[in-house]
Amino acid sequence: MSLIPFFKRKHFFSASDQEAIVAAIKRAEKETSGEVRVFVESRCRFVNPIHRAEEIFWGLKMDSTGEYNAVLIYVAIKDQQFAIFADNGIYTKLGNDYWNQSVNEMTSYIKEEGVAHGLVKVIDKIGNTLKEAFPYDPNTDKNELPDEIVFGQ
Repeated sequence: MSLIPFFKRKHFFSASDQEAIVAAIKRAEKETSGEVRVFVESRCRFVNPIHRAEEIFWGLKMDSTGEYNAVLIYVAIKDQQFAIFADNGIYTKLGNDYWNQSVNEMTSYIKEEGVAHGLVKVIDKIGNTLKEAFPYDPNTDKNELPDEIVFGQ
């Protein structure tokens, strides 16, 4: 007897797209102590996407990095909503304008090249910024958060 899952996992990306996104996360974190995570779900109804991203950020305990330099990239596929939420350490170093510009660039990348390729480009950009603001120290750095994509409903 087999059980039918109550909720079916949504497949937002192909296997190769998922691999490309995870590879971008690993590449971004290779030369920085910063952490990048991607959360993807179908919809973001009745709430501002930045508030949803903040809720997810705290839920994933991304505030537990040593230098408060974690970044969450949030995407609601069907509603075409995006947000980037950064912890205090990185947010205060770069300021609001940097993050607004990053969201605008992500929106352009996604419109031009699709969600997966847009995510890869913005992850690469954020990784380069993290490398400058929080350089990698081989003596103290460790991967504090998982690199895989987190999928919601």
